[in-house]
Amino acid sequence: MKILIIEDEPQMRDTMRQTLEREQYVVETAPDFRTANDKIGAYDYDCILLDIGLPDGNGLELLQQLKQMEKADGVIIVSAKDSLDDRIKGLDLGADDYLSKPFHMAELRARVRAVVRRRSFEGSSLIEIGNLRIDAEGRSLEIGNDGVALNRKEFDVLTYLIANKLRLVTKAALAEHVWGDHIDQADSFDFIYSQIKNLRKKLTEAGATVQIEAVYGVGYKLSVA
Repeated sequence: MKILIIEDEPQMRDTMRQTLEREQYVVETAPDFRTANDKIGAYDYDCILLDIGLPDGNGLELLQQLKQMEKADGVIIVSAKDSLDDRIKGLDLGADDYLSKPFHMAELRARVRAVVRRRSFEGSSLIEIGNLRIDAEGRSLEIGNDGVALNRKEFDVLTYLIANKLRLVTKAALAEHVWGDHIDQADSFDFIYSQIKNLRKKLTEAGATVQIEAVYGVGYKLSVA
């Protein structure tokens, strides 16, 4: 899953990034309003951690823009401001949660997990599709009663396709979501083909009733036999 941290204080931003990367999230950062505005306009995120008090703008304006663009990104306001008015305005503008500074990183991890579950997997960390059973938090896959070992990127590809089941996922969207925003600088998507090929092989060998269909020249779609 992909996270955007919008935070102007460098030490706090780096601590949050390192904490979430240890949880196996793909993490992007923005130190100011302008950078954050560019990122939310160009990319999609599972969860955005939003500081209200940015040096060049008000974070609540970013919330308004997300609402106007009808984006489904989850948002947790992370701010030293703890007034009731700020909380109410942020929630009214579409924020999922509000976390007041200072806070423990364990609480941050729990809040992010809750938003990702709610947004992507209907509130559950255990996902069942076909004969697949996935523990999103434990990052494990069972097919039938047998465990199937996936590497980090294979697992991320599978869960992203499941979160968008029955939809066509473009190669660009898949690459951006699993490998990060800078993927648009890559010369080709050959690395995606490799991960998809390996993932398909493992699913087939384990007798999965879920298949990854290729739509030539466009992307991939998950189907259940």
